[in-house]
Amino acid sequence: MDVIYLLNSGFFVRMDDILLVFDAFDDPADVLGRELAADDDMPLYFFASHTHFDHFNPMIARYADKTRRYLLSEDIRRNPGAARIPAEQISWIGLYDSWQDDCISVTSFSSTDEGTSFLVEVNGKQIFHAGDFNWWDWTGDTPENRKLAENAFRKQMKHLAGRSFDLAFFPVDGRLGPSMERGAKVFCAETHPKALVSMHSVGYPAWQPSKDFFAKGAEIPVWSPTKAGEQHRF
Repeated sequence: MDVIYLLNSGFFVRMDDILLVFDAFDDPADVLGRELAADDDMPLYFFASHTHFDHFNPMIARYADKTRRYLLSEDIRRNPGAARIPAEQISWIGLYDSWQDDCISVTSFSSTDEGTSFLVEVNGKQIFHAGDFNWWDWTGDTPENRKLAENAFRKQMKHLAGRSFDLAFFPVDGRLGPSMERGAKVFCAETHPKALVSMHSVGYPAWQPSKDFFAKGAEIPVWSPTKAGEQHRF
């Protein structure tokens, strides 16, 4: 599969003859314009995990004539911009929901922020996009709030533990300082991703896992894009 970084948590994924776009809030390198012109006849699906401005932008409506389906988290219904997308092309995805057609199968999970996370099965491959699901352990927050953040994260991990993914997109947010990789570390330890893409860290240097991030013998490929338009093949 080929993956191109849009920005923040936004990615363009080409899976053989199927195209997936996740959380495309901005596209400064014009990845979508270029790639969709080249692959005009391939089934295209847009995903948006929640309504936050850095995950959902109604500009994705401009690709309606090329898009087979927009799979949008239920909370995006409240966003006035959602009305720009043809209603007949939208499937609203709630928590622990499922959707499928003849090309892809989608399962949603909860988040520790707004909206959902997505598990997408395409051509026998499993892709997980976390959206804003993370262990949001903010340095300087109260002990009570930090414990609530941990409990919320671990509660959701019970729904994911033991699952396998061919590729996982997960936040490693530099704003969290010493806790930036905490959620990703637990996620990788309790699930079985074959490769990891870090996201949600605009303006920070490319992340490299700490020495003890992976258990010995459990290392996997990691890609940490920082520049819009960067591309990687898995």
